[in-house]
Amino acid sequence: MEFDFDAMDEEDSPYPEVRASVSNIDDPEMPCLTLRMWTIGMLLVLVTASANLFFNFRAPAPIISTSVVTLTAHPLGKLFAFILPITTYRTPRWLGGVEFSLNPGPWNIKEHACVFMMANVAAGSPYAINAVVVAEMDYGRELSYWFSVVLVMATQMTGFGIAGLCRRVLVWPASMIWPQNLVTCTVLNTLHAEEDEGRGGISRYRYFMYVILGSFLWFFLPGYAFTGLSIFSWICWIRPNNIPLNQVFGVASGLGLSVITFDWTQITWVGNPLMVPWWAAIQTFVGFVIFYWIIMPALYYTNVWHLAHLPMMGSEPYDRFAQPYNVTRVLNADQTLNATAFDEYSPLYLPAAYAITYLIAFILSSCVIMHTILYYSQTLINGFKRIKVEKDDIHAKLMRSYPEVPDWWYLSVFVVFLALMIVAQEVWDTGLPVWALLLSLALPVLYTLPAGFIFATSGQSVALNLLAQIIPGGLLPGKPIANMIFKGYTIQTLAEALSFVQDLKLGHYVKVPPRATFTVQLTATLFAAFIQVGVKQWMFASIPDICQPHQASLLTCPHNQVYYTASAIWGLLGPSRQFGKSSIYYPQVYAVIIGVFLPIPFWWWQRKRPNSWNTYISTPIALNAVTYVPPATGINYSSWITVGFVFQYWIKRKNFAWWSKFNYATSAALDIGTLMCLIFIFFTLQFPKNGTIELNWWGNNVWQHSTSPSRLSRLHFADAPSPAADAANPPLLVTGPEGF
Repeated sequence: MEFDFDAMDEEDSPYPEVRASVSNIDDPEMPCLTLRMWTIGMLLVLVTASANLFFNFRAPAPIISTSVVTLTAHPLGKLFAFILPITTYRTPRWLGGVEFSLNPGPWNIKEHACVFMMANVAAGSPYAINAVVVAEMDYGRELSYWFSVVLVMATQMTGFGIAGLCRRVLVWPASMIWPQNLVTCTVLNTLHAEEDEGRGGISRYRYFMYVILGSFLWFFLPGYAFTGLSIFSWICWIRPNNIPLNQVFGVASGLGLSVITFDWTQITWVGNPLMVPWWAAIQTFVGFVIFYWIIMPALYYTNVWHLAHLPMMGSEPYDRFAQPYNVTRVLNADQTLNATAFDEYSPLYLPAAYAITYLIAFILSSCVIMHTILYYSQTLINGFKRIKVEKDDIHAKLMRSYPEVPDWWYLSVFVVFLALMIVAQEVWDTGLPVWALLLSLALPVLYTLPAGFIFATSGQSVALNLLAQIIPGGLLPGKPIANMIFKGYTIQTLAEALSFVQDLKLGHYVKVPPRATFTVQLTATLFAAFIQVGVKQWMFASIPDICQPHQASLLTCPHNQVYYTASAIWGLLGPSRQFGKSSIYYPQVYAVIIGVFLPIPFWWWQRKRPNSWNTYISTPIALNAVTYVPPATGINYSSWITVGFVFQYWIKRKNFAWWSKFNYATSAALDIGTLMCLIFIFFTLQFPKNGTIELNWWGNNVWQHSTSPSRLSRLHFADAPSPAADAANPPLLVTGPEGF
């Protein structure tokens, strides 16, 4: 291919990633809020929101992502532009005499971006709805349709209000790149740009389609025909019964030092490596190596916190019999804690991966706040004073053509839906007092800017799962439903705020008028809330045995079981039993202090001796992405950094022209092709006959014949003394392989 250097003198973004994917021109006359855009957008929101909510209760289940919505919307838009009449109509004078057309011209990139934004903020399954399902199914507390609607809308729309108020520091500055949007912009520009002429090489559109087809065909191997290419623990295949070997090189439940996998879904488990900047990727991997390949094995093999009695990479809590913790054994008939039964049964023990994850979460909770104060305090002060945070780039200059959304619009949305949520809590008493509801909202308000800075620069999202469970567990002990509402409100509000800000930046890149962005985001979110809660009500009223282990259509509600377990642990047992002074995990609490001081030496070093590389050091980034473990394992990080090195470092340095033209197109095409194949396999080979259409041969079985590190760890330590053996909690004598 050839690269056109003629346009380099034109004003453009100072960042090569943005220049490679975002257009630096705009047509202010290009329509976006057209009738066909609304028709396509609302139709796709209806289909994807309903389908994703339905599949949220099934295992296994596909997810109709926004990438699929983007591809689906394009031919629909082309079709509407072809068949609709071009006639211009005028409303009567008493209605304003406004002119409009059903077909204002070719299907354009701004209409397409609006459809994408509608799907991105509304198509996912709402996290807070899990609290409603668990309250009804596990705690016997019926919550009405209207409470569910208000809960879902409030958790989303308060996040929407927060997002709009943060746009001065998270959207307008050029340094806030938002890597996810670069991939989206590349797809949109590829689909709407003209074919390259006279360049002597393949066009980006044709290359994009070729990679989609290739990734679609390839995924049949690791995804169905030869799953050993996905769980590629080839060293374990040689010595399948060797315990240390399986613990170190095991892919599914070991440390995953095998490095290689041929499954794109495994590689992108912790993010797309072609999207995350190299400086952020290398810090993420260094953080993973330090915590999970050095510290965790050291703690495990020295039996700190009795970790050696449990699976190294387990993803659930255990009792003192080395079995998954049975929450029902410590519950009364009214779903409250039976303290006597708890004392007789067992404390709750964490496997090594979970223990490290909680340790990192404690550090991160304070580290991200301190990092923001040190590095972005002046930016925040300027933003609050309405002082320009940094010099406008070409995209900010082009957006001056459009009227901005007043801050009071976003503030009004925030206040209205917060008031609705307070009323809902008073009408349907869930045990969550108003002051606790306000506290659950204070957390995302506090963390949106710090998390936004990390998300905008590195492509990594920050969640508040730990704080959202520990705080209500300590303040509202013995109230699991209140704990779930608090958790749902905190986590989803922050997630929605970041998602809305991300789309505000996408509109900024594509030059969608800010008020059009506001309108489509608000409308799609409200519409999806009613639809998704309605689908949930229909499912639980019409489908027999839903959420039961042997449900005929595999609607076993896997996410809700995890949500229920967490509510019982943190809402019933409470953090005082898990991290109090009498707990073996009490030292982890001091990690909060470590998080306060951790960024300071790096900040001081950068100020005293700045150079080209130490300015990129970010302790929250090194900590944040490693919290994907579990269920992620070493193979997800090692393969991710390997692919990232090839594209984001080696190719970018050796052939910047190719990287500029094709990197983000490759990223999007691999995601789309793999996801389309995954959905095709699910609906044609797994969903029919409940998954009985399968290939039974060596390539699909070899990785299952290796001894599971999880099972071996329990058997290997079967003769060891019980961790409950202390004066305060006498051991229950257990013999045989089921005990410690």
